[in-house]
Amino acid sequence: MFIQTESTPNPATLKFLPGQTVLSAGTADFPTSEAAGASPLAGRLFAVDGVTGVFFGHDFVTVTKADEKEWDHLKPAILGGIMEHFQSGQPVIADGAAATAGGHSDNHDEADSVVVGQIKELLDSRVRPAVAQDGGDITFHGFERGVVYLHMQGACAGCPSSTLTLKMGIENLLRHYIPEVTEVRPVAV
Repeated sequence: MFIQTESTPNPATLKFLPGQTVLSAGTADFPTSEAAGASPLAGRLFAVDGVTGVFFGHDFVTVTKADEKEWDHLKPAILGGIMEHFQSGQPVIADGAAATAGGHSDNHDEADSVVVGQIKELLDSRVRPAVAQDGGDITFHGFERGVVYLHMQGACAGCPSSTLTLKMGIENLLRHYIPEVTEVRPVAV
């Protein structure tokens, strides 16, 4: 098994591509080791000293490290953990646990349903594929009085350029196509 690695805009996060499907649908975010209980792979990666976050996409695993740790020391152990996991035949997510399928919650006024549908469509078609390239995901969490609330995951969470991505990229895109959108704000989940 050959696992490729890619850097991300977040220097504390690397993207690992095992060359096979990680999740067949949705994404899974494990921001702490306590959250990793539903995933044998995430648990294995959190066992590596210095790993502070794990995120799964369709064909990638993103790992976030502690600031004081160096990738040169962590990368071999992470690669070994991913390789061992896929060779073990264990599931990425334990039976009964589920990945977040659409990546959207529905916090909005019923009168805004059409606008929310347009926002979700743009996020799914234009934004989510772009942030997945960088090893992350973005989820819709609400729309209220012109403000879109989004949550960034994986490499995008804590990335130094995430504010710029939200404000200059996503906000401008949404405002261009949907006049009802006036602002985009991040939310912590």
